[in-house]
Amino acid sequence: MEPSPAPAPAPALKETFNTARFEAMAMHLAEVHPGFDSRRFMRLALEGLEGLSLMQRLRRMTQCLHATLPADYRQAIAILRQVAPKMGGGFATLVLPDFVGLYGLDDFIVSMEALRFFTSFGSSEFAVREFLRRDPRRTLAVMTQWSLDADEHVRRLACEGCRPRLPWSFHLPVLAADPSLAAPILENLRADPSLYVRKSVANHLNDITKAHPDWVMDRLSAWPMDHKHTAWIAKRALRTLIKKGDARALALTGATGAPHATLHHLRVEPKNPALGDRLTLTFELCSTSPAPQRLVVDYAIHYPKKSGTVSAKVFKLKEVALAAGAAVSLSRSQAIRDFTTRKHQAGRHEVDILVNGMVLGRDFFDLAVPS
Repeated sequence: MEPSPAPAPAPALKETFNTARFEAMAMHLAEVHPGFDSRRFMRLALEGLEGLSLMQRLRRMTQCLHATLPADYRQAIAILRQVAPKMGGGFATLVLPDFVGLYGLDDFIVSMEALRFFTSFGSSEFAVREFLRRDPRRTLAVMTQWSLDADEHVRRLACEGCRPRLPWSFHLPVLAADPSLAAPILENLRADPSLYVRKSVANHLNDITKAHPDWVMDRLSAWPMDHKHTAWIAKRALRTLIKKGDARALALTGATGAPHATLHHLRVEPKNPALGDRLTLTFELCSTSPAPQRLVVDYAIHYPKKSGTVSAKVFKLKEVALAAGAAVSLSRSQAIRDFTTRKHQAGRHEVDILVNGMVLGRDFFDLAVPS
């Protein structure tokens, strides 16, 4: 039997904005705005498109919209509001709030309502930061109202848009320096019924722990941890501090302090894996305490870098309720593969087992990477 052909590689993410996408947008615009100049739109869109990155292509579409829609901003927004439901969701819808962030800064009220409307089709989290950068207090006042909205997408926008360290976006120094500015939003969402929103609240708080850990701990200490949604947010928000073994963070999430335990029979296999293989960790954790313990067990892989330095990445493994004198066997398997944010280098990779932030055991594997 002949082997099955290898699957075709996934298209590059930048192909989200390919020729077909621009043609679809031109068609939608012509449907809602008779007389729309589709030919000019496409001519502007396709010039040098192949050489542009994902975000450059998104911005290209935004600029093409501005060049071919009515010059009056409010008229253009009215047309784009009609187009939004036709786009079908997905990353491409970010072009709608991008238009607002790029061309609507001088029409605050219309623009904020447009961002609220567009976020249900994709997300306005990046565009709203343009308004936060210009007038943080006025924008935060509107976003605080959004945090009470019936739509979970709008509530999430209230929190996600003002994250101090939002990925793929610029930082907001004012909010990074003073997290209390966004505190009313976090308070309104501290027990939100939507997991989509709770993840945003937790990520926002985790951002703050990088510079203001005590502020986060003081605030979470005042929240009702008997509410399951609030407790979930707190545990996820404190993940960075927990990985560092922070005593307050561990206590707040129900873990005990320094672990009274020993680690035995640690094995990392295979010892000489290649990219694409699966790595398996196994070990036994034995209590040396006369009392029960709640332990947070993680593992860290120390990745060699091209520069010759090493960067550790901590992975969650399990939370364990360990009875006095008891033992538990634990294991974890993960694939070794490259990501956009992490390219593997050949060589020795140290592996640490962390219990409540303390290293209780270490092993290694030697990775082979094709040159």
